[in-house]
Amino acid sequence: MEANARQDLVRKAARALGRSGLAHAYGHCSARLDGGSFLVCAAMPMGLVSDEPGVVVPISGPLPEGVLGEVRVHQAIYARRADVGGICRTMPPALMALSTQGIVPAARHGIGAYFAPGPALWDDPRLLRDDAAAARVAEALGEGNAIVLRGNGVVVAGETLEQAAVLNWFLEDAARIERDVRMMGFAPESGRLNAEEMAARQVWSGGVVERMWNWLISM
Repeated sequence: MEANARQDLVRKAARALGRSGLAHAYGHCSARLDGGSFLVCAAMPMGLVSDEPGVVVPISGPLPEGVLGEVRVHQAIYARRADVGGICRTMPPALMALSTQGIVPAARHGIGAYFAPGPALWDDPRLLRDDAAAARVAEALGEGNAIVLRGNGVVVAGETLEQAAVLNWFLEDAARIERDVRMMGFAPESGRLNAEEMAARQVWSGGVVERMWNWLISM
């Protein structure tokens, strides 16, 4: 993908994450450029991104001037995961509320199955502004696609930035379901998908990413 197209992709993703309510004044997203660098969105509220260009960041080394400190998490994940092509760092409201109680969404519906057996939980609300903390979060993420940060949002990784943005929305939808099921008084252990059901729903064919991505960027 040429440089202008990559810039446009990152701007679209930033706006989509902000305008869909997955992020407010804080948060960032990025797309891998190659084995040694990635492009992160401008350091501003993502929903307000217009023509502002993203910044090229090395996967190894100091952050460029003006890049937000928590972008170190992107560095750490890209360094460990050659399969990751896009990352979103957001603060979805339902997921945030559950995280304060150490709760992550269970797989209760088809969209929630993409995180089975469940997203990882990082049980520490402090900001991730040093290399050591970023490395620990990347290690805790492992081979998964999301890690919920207690009282501090989530980091979502995908094969592409489009997939990461879609997974970000999926996870917040799973959090809304989890919250509502608990508010209705049902036992937390009831109504979960079994292993066969989860496996059957973890598919990307049929334009799963494309349809949700188009919906997100239309906002």
